[in-house]
Amino acid sequence: MKLISSFFNYTEIRTKITSVFAFTLCIAYFLMRGWTLRWLPTVVFFAGMLIFDLATTTINNYIDSKTDDTVLPFSRQKALFVTILLLLLASGCGIWLILLSDLFVLFLGGCCFACGIFYTFGPVPISRLPLGEVLSGLFYGFFIPWIFFYVNLQPADFMQWLWLMPHLQLAVHLPNFASLILLSAAPFCCTANIMLANNLCDLEKDRLQGRRTLPGYIGVRWGLRLFAFLAALPYASLVLMIILGFARPVALVALLTLIPVFKNLHTFFARQDKRQTFPLSLQNYLLTMISISLAILAGRWI
Repeated sequence: MKLISSFFNYTEIRTKITSVFAFTLCIAYFLMRGWTLRWLPTVVFFAGMLIFDLATTTINNYIDSKTDDTVLPFSRQKALFVTILLLLLASGCGIWLILLSDLFVLFLGGCCFACGIFYTFGPVPISRLPLGEVLSGLFYGFFIPWIFFYVNLQPADFMQWLWLMPHLQLAVHLPNFASLILLSAAPFCCTANIMLANNLCDLEKDRLQGRRTLPGYIGVRWGLRLFAFLAALPYASLVLMIILGFARPVALVALLTLIPVFKNLHTFFARQDKRQTFPLSLQNYLLTMISISLAILAGRWI
């Protein structure tokens, strides 16, 4: 039990809501639309996605333990072994998923791997640049749904590559790709807001450590405005999905969660504190993602 507890602590498994809920939202949307799920590629993708998410956390913790007071639950040798093992398992799932689909998944997955590994690793880690909000939102909020759509929909219904020497042509089903973009607004914005809230709370600490995160460039005032904008955008996207026929009108019920979301915004605006108000960004994530997922799923029957 101690070994399992240490593993969960090292991988911070409790923080994996950003990948799991983006995945869950896609399942809800497919069920609502009546689209067929290819269960084997879906399960393989979920396994690879989650394992790699765990691996990126271990890389972050391993690197951070060299520069700050982070205490690893294992010896450094064992911690490195766990990280390498997770990367190998994730790579194995990725190769399997490529065999079940095509090489375009290699490109999408490769981008995710590069971002995850170099977030804290390398001469210029991403974590020390004002890119955390954009990249976390992009890879957790857009790439996960993109891969999900790609491995489940038929090429003619989503993206189709045509290799006609010497030309490579891409045919995109515009309505379904547009629905992907609008659906991804919720996980993109909510994930980016967790990062933004964290950086707003750690602004002074990051400055002392030489980190120039986004709030360090745009300031607290504009950082808070961006935080509010990102909190509201998923709901605007949901309304647009309903107008365009990508979701059922019953999904409007998710707008009720705007009340507690904006209440949390008001509290966070008053004070940006890691212990007291940062958890409000996590609450907003759960309120938004769960309500939109359930509201979209309800459209299957209503």
